[in-house]
Amino acid sequence: MKYSKLNLAKEAISHKGFVKKIPDIFRMVRMWKKGIYPIKSIDIILPLLGILYVISPIDLLPEVAVPVLGVLDDLAVLSLTIPKLVKEVDKFLLWEAEQKYSGITKVIDAEIIK
Repeated sequence: MKYSKLNLAKEAISHKGFVKKIPDIFRMVRMWKKGIYPIKSIDIILPLLGILYVISPIDLLPEVAVPVLGVLDDLAVLSLTIPKLVKEVDKFLLWEAEQKYSGITKVIDAEIIK
């Protein structure tokens, strides 16, 4: 069975709704770059570098030279980066919801004093 980067990418994006979270990833990175979203740089940079490594045509173990190991290194990188990125996006969405609703106050019972 021949594996390609396209097939690997298809398998990776099927991980727990990853496709649905792609716009959230871009929004998270934009807010992080602007300094609005407080997160350690390494928590965003490493997963993104992992995805770029899998997408890029340059590999440490090329699929042409070493067919099985070339695919396995990409799978290893994906198995580490996708769950980490999804976890960070979930944290971001929670933070975003807290920011959105933290300013809302409810008045349950009020009394007019003269």
